[in-house]
Amino acid sequence: MAKKLGEIMIQSGWIDEEKLNKGLKFQQQQGCLIGEALVKLHYVNEEQVGQALGKQLGIPYASRENQILNPEKGQGLEKIIPEKFARENAVIPLFVENGVLAVAVTDPTNIMMLDNVKLVCGSEIQLFISTKAQILKVIDSFYQGQTNLIDRVIEGGAGGGKGDASESDAITPDGKLDLDKVIIGDSKGAQSIKLVNAIMKQAISERTSDIHLEKFDEKVSLRLRIDGVLYERSAPPAELVDAMISRVKILSKLDISERRLPQDGSFSIKYQNRIIEIRVSVCPTVFGEKLVMRILDRGSVELNVKVIGFEQRQMEDFLKAASAPNGLIFLTGPTGSGKTTTLNAVLNTIKSPELNIMTLEDPVEIKMEGISQVQVKPAIGLTMASGLRSFLRQDPDVILVGEVRDNETAEACLKAAMTGHLVLSTLHTNSALEAIPRLLDMAIERYLLASTLLCLAAQRLVRQLCPECKQAYRPPQDEIDQFVAECMLDPMPDTSRLTFYRAKGCPKCNNMGYKGRKAIYEVYFNTEAMKRIIYKDADVQKIAVEAAKGGAWNLRASGWRKVMAGVTSVEDMLSVTVSER
Repeated sequence: MAKKLGEIMIQSGWIDEEKLNKGLKFQQQQGCLIGEALVKLHYVNEEQVGQALGKQLGIPYASRENQILNPEKGQGLEKIIPEKFARENAVIPLFVENGVLAVAVTDPTNIMMLDNVKLVCGSEIQLFISTKAQILKVIDSFYQGQTNLIDRVIEGGAGGGKGDASESDAITPDGKLDLDKVIIGDSKGAQSIKLVNAIMKQAISERTSDIHLEKFDEKVSLRLRIDGVLYERSAPPAELVDAMISRVKILSKLDISERRLPQDGSFSIKYQNRIIEIRVSVCPTVFGEKLVMRILDRGSVELNVKVIGFEQRQMEDFLKAASAPNGLIFLTGPTGSGKTTTLNAVLNTIKSPELNIMTLEDPVEIKMEGISQVQVKPAIGLTMASGLRSFLRQDPDVILVGEVRDNETAEACLKAAMTGHLVLSTLHTNSALEAIPRLLDMAIERYLLASTLLCLAAQRLVRQLCPECKQAYRPPQDEIDQFVAECMLDPMPDTSRLTFYRAKGCPKCNNMGYKGRKAIYEVYFNTEAMKRIIYKDADVQKIAVEAAKGGAWNLRASGWRKVMAGVTSVEDMLSVTVSER
């Protein structure tokens, strides 16, 4: 019989009988595994538990130190086990020999997980055991296909750059942080500054939208949101996290002594001849402060209505409404769905020297030439509603209001539209047509809404399949049936020739299978028939039926069009849309 884990640790000299008994008592109280209990009591570390478990089960222990936890290059291992599966299951492929795949796992007793690994790789597997921390670190470096900047700083490097500079030299005369310069010095303060810089560089190179840094009871978590999905990256040492957050607070001009209340700020960085805005949010948690940085890279945003995702009919309807001399246009969708980019792309299309275009935003995310942009400042009384009232004295032709959140702002938008101005704004609703009952709840009269409303639209973002590695396949019957029921195409394409695509993964897309995102829309131009329904009873179902008669289609139908075109996968499209059958 195999020895118990505690006995192996005693024989290895890591613990004694007294510590084992305390661990067993703690295990009963917490309902955890004995190895986990001993780690939480700080009697052993994760590597010692892994080595003991390997001895108990007769499985070799793999680590970076013994060179076993080092995936072979050139064997296509990243294609055998995709990054997403590797992260979700804490498994890393090591090498292939005689048709057998060697993998390192954290829990060799998890039969279900091992069966899934066999299913994914399509072969028998040889097991090695390692710790989760080591496996995730190897996943970071292996699937990135390049030296991880964060790892280099953690291990003592400088993070790369054009030349050495002191902390003060790295700030440009106009107050921007220059990431192309390297901070010298080996003090704790210099190390935290290097780490912050490295994280931002890594995030920008991976097309990240948000950086999440937070501490927990026994670990630090660093995650990057890439194309809408959070991925873990190598976490900085716990003892440097507070200094790193203080560094970001200083850059954002926040109060570094305040750790009890949430704080919001922003700063600008210069990197590779680009100016990038960073929005900062710091929030207190039970284990310390959580830092979230949103990256607003104007250079990566293409304000062109022809490329952001509109179908031809949808673009024509939206621009028809945007070319009207007055009226209301509302774009709906959740936070982070690209509403601001779409509206700015529309403004970029219609702007001309003959038009006075003004925007009221919170905050101004995309700065545009030829447009007057105002940032809301509620602390001094500059709200959406008050700012909109002052706009009317500035002789505007087109007004963009960042978001309608209350009755006062809704009424101000309506009055502006009724007095000869074109007003564009956003709402938080699940679909475009749900904006109608939402506005009625804000005390807008039905007859006024019917007469001023020009267009309602909604959008979501789907991940684009990597054009280098996407795989074509013949969809199964259940997908074909769903497509036929929801695509709203007339005439219906020949389903016997349908070809869809799925994600695979290659070095060009960092083995994610996706690269970038594209918007899908539903656009409803307000016809006379729809106006009559709004005026009568504002029944959303009746409006949807009438819009469909006119050739409009919903978000799910737009998603199927992107699937047919090979832009995205069925799985990703279904994850961001809701069936309206």
